[in-house]
Order: sequence, then C-alpha cells, then structure tokens
Amino acid sequence: METISAGELKKKLDSDEEFELVNVLSKEQFMKEHIPRSVNIPLGEIGRRQHELDKDKEIIVYCKNFDCEASPKAAKKLEKLGFDDVIDYEGGIEDWKGKGYPIESSKEKN
Repeated sequence: METISAGELKKKLDSDEEFELVNVLSKEQFMKEHIPRSVNIPLGEIGRRQHELDKDKEIIVYCKNFDCEASPKAAKKLEKLGFDDVIDYEGGIEDWKGKGYPIESSKEKN
C-alpha cells in the first residue's frame, strides 16, 4: 500500500491537484477537526458510501495518528472494492497539526 507524508499532502493541496481526501474517523471527530478539503466517510461506512468517491481520481485516506488502524483498513477495503489509486496518509490529523498545517472544524447543520 502506498503512503504519503504530511509535506507531500500539503503540496498536493496547495497546488489544487485533483484528488479525493477522505477522513475515515467518526462524524463527531471530523466535525471537531479535519484537514481542509477532506470529506468524512467513517471506516464502517466505506462499503455503502463508496459511490461518493470517484474511482478515476487518486484517493487519500487518513485517520488520527500513526497508531490508528482505520486509514490502512479503509485503504485496503477501497482497493478490494476496485479503487486503483489509494494512498494512506499514516500520520493523520495529529501529524498534520504537529507540522503546523491548517485544520478546519464543522458546525452541525440543523
């Protein structure tokens, strides 16, 4: 499985490169903080929500930190579902914040 570093991901975001960035943590964790431009598809929902992702684009998944197993599991699941270009950002949101890169939060919509 291919992986990406925080710096490489930051370059991709800064260059407006076309790819899908997927936070695989819970909705609550995503709303609290996430990497800009990411969408939230929790690990347990990958199978039924795969149609929300573009199989023709590179998919980068991430979770909380280097010890979190959600993103490697999500990447393997996506590969089994026929996604060819899946990359795991192993450091996750904690590594991203540790590098001083921007994060976003979301408010619940009523």
